Amino acid sequence: MPNSIAFAKAYIPIIDEVYQNASVSRVLTSSGRIVRSTHNAREIMIPKISVSGLGDYTRDQGYKTGSINLEYQTRQMNYDRGIKITADVMDVAESGVEDCFFEAGAELQRCHVAPEADAFTFSQIASHDGIGFSTDDFGSATATDVLAKLRDVTSTMDEHQVTEGTRYLFITPTLKGVLDDYSYANPTRSNRVLERFNQIIEVPQSRFYTAIDLLSGDDEQFGYQKAAGDYELTEDTEVDSSKTYYTRSGTDPNYTYTAVASPTKSNLGTYYELLGAGACLNFIVVEKGAVIKFDRHIASRIFSPDELESLDSYMLKYRKYGIVDLLDNKLAGVYASAATE
Repeated sequence: MPNSIAFAKAYIPIIDEVYQNASVSRVLTSSGRIVRSTHNAREIMIPKISVSGLGDYTRDQGYKTGSINLEYQTRQMNYDRGIKITADVMDVAESGVEDCFFEAGAELQRCHVAPEADAFTFSQIASHDGIGFSTDDFGSATATDVLAKLRDVTSTMDEHQVTEGTRYLFITPTLKGVLDDYSYANPTRSNRVLERFNQIIEVPQSRFYTAIDLLSGDDEQFGYQKAAGDYELTEDTEVDSSKTYYTRSGTDPNYTYTAVASPTKSNLGTYYELLGAGACLNFIVVEKGAVIKFDRHIASRIFSPDELESLDSYMLKYRKYGIVDLLDNKLAGVYASAATE
């Protein structure tokens, strides 16, 4: 990708940078104990343990004999991303902003590394099999609708004895604003369910999807996007009213897919479903102990022109390698609500 650095006229030492938040999912980062135990491993082995309960103690026979069931879950690193950026020394010098290349490193972190790390984290959590999940239309919802849903989620977690002190609520700024306005306008109405979370964290919608595509960098396509999904022939033998079916027209590779208004069983063999597409998230509730999240390797370095043999340039290299996953025994501590569209 060619660089674009304007040459000097009358510059002032202020960088016009993009508005961007730092990472909002970093509170879920796993403990150092996990990091140390996986220092040189591509895969990690996580012990999954259960033990027998109590039995009667009798004075003639003593204790009943129980057992320990110990097995291991295998998890593999699932995130490996990086980028290399170069700038000719004269481009940097003639730009009139001597530290512009170093500012670019900070811009990379804020505008790309942090948002992608969040988007990957939330999509991995929301798409995991076995978590609590629902599709909710909160487009015109009132605060009482959102509060009622959160109460249902927290009550279910309470019944499953999910630890309360390390529960986090990740929610869009729009829905958080609905809750804030309600609390301000109705100071005597209960919103105590919000006290059931260690912290409430706002997540911009652009980082908050059930699934994402990590773009390869080929053809100038960098970063991530909401997963587009693929159209595949349905395997249904009966019409599922909760699904949207599509018909296909045109020729490869310019197919057009059109939603079926009134699907019929007799035509099911010609219908397609859109599978793997990302949906916007409303909120996620996560107990931190349910999440495996850490970076096993981060390489971030700026090379000076003297360090490069073939280029008279500055070079920035960045790589991040790690994992985001959930523990099988703690799926009751995770719930995701996705939008209907």
